[in-house]
Amino acid sequence: MSREGKVVCVTGASGFIASWLVKLLLQRGYIVKATVRDPNDLKKTEHLLALDGAKERLHLFQADLIEEGSFDAAVDGCDGVFHTASPVLFSATNPQAELIDPAVKGTLNVLKSCVKFATVKRVVLTSSMAAVIVNGRPLTPDVVVDETWFSDPLVCENLKEWYFLSKTLAEEAAWKFAKGNGIDLVTINPSYVTGPLLQPSLNLSVEMILNLKDDIEDVNSSIYPSSDVRDVASAHVQAFEVPSANGRYCLVGHVTPMAKVLKILHELHPSVCPAEKYVKANPSEPTFQVSREKAKSLGVNFLTVEVSLRDTIESLKEKGFLKV
Repeated sequence: MSREGKVVCVTGASGFIASWLVKLLLQRGYIVKATVRDPNDLKKTEHLLALDGAKERLHLFQADLIEEGSFDAAVDGCDGVFHTASPVLFSATNPQAELIDPAVKGTLNVLKSCVKFATVKRVVLTSSMAAVIVNGRPLTPDVVVDETWFSDPLVCENLKEWYFLSKTLAEEAAWKFAKGNGIDLVTINPSYVTGPLLQPSLNLSVEMILNLKDDIEDVNSSIYPSSDVRDVASAHVQAFEVPSANGRYCLVGHVTPMAKVLKILHELHPSVCPAEKYVKANPSEPTFQVSREKAKSLGVNFLTVEVSLRDTIESLKEKGFLKV
């Protein structure tokens, strides 16, 4: 498809996945209207403004997830909208205000803006495997999770998994609204996302890598479903550009025993996982898999866990989060 002059919107543009998405879209010649909470906060926008093509084709807009109509200006005139903005917190004192309202109301506010402008051909929503995998079904070795799975809000609530609940409710609301209003919606559902950072701050899924050594008793026999941020961003672009793209896409490149992850991290940077820590790891086999067939139909070729973790560590060193 010809991309010259095509206009797209990316919400929450300063985030980990969204920054890479903006980078790829600019590389492909799109005009990008990017929403952030404060366009004047250089800590959040400088890395975006420094991207190739940003001077000519990146436009920043202020928007707030829980303010209806605040995305209108950014969506006006767009061919496509990528909604990535949503809070990522694994603990909350007020889950409704901190996670659920911004996720659900924010998604609906963006979609309401999309309905106002006939130019919008497709909306790509950054959902999560959190909206797929928590339904009470046991994740036994013979199980292959795919796009037909949906998390159960009641199970999430009973487990007090508020982030999982927020993503589940947001995706449910998105599908209902899209079907009722004729929106061509596609969702991308990644799990833990690693890879190099464009933004100057640590995001939660990369920070977890730094904290593994502190939680070793909890993680050493667990499973690590992951994808590289570059694959996730690429899948978003493909979900917009490929005419046949539809429905949901589980974006999990690998389901890896944590013992293997710890060993790789030790070899890359011993301080991240000292030898006395990772040797205790239980080399368990993956207890389940996630289907990659639909993701591959988009043209996604997943980077290996080794490459993704290596580039994550190199990025953390470069940005001063790890000693060289």
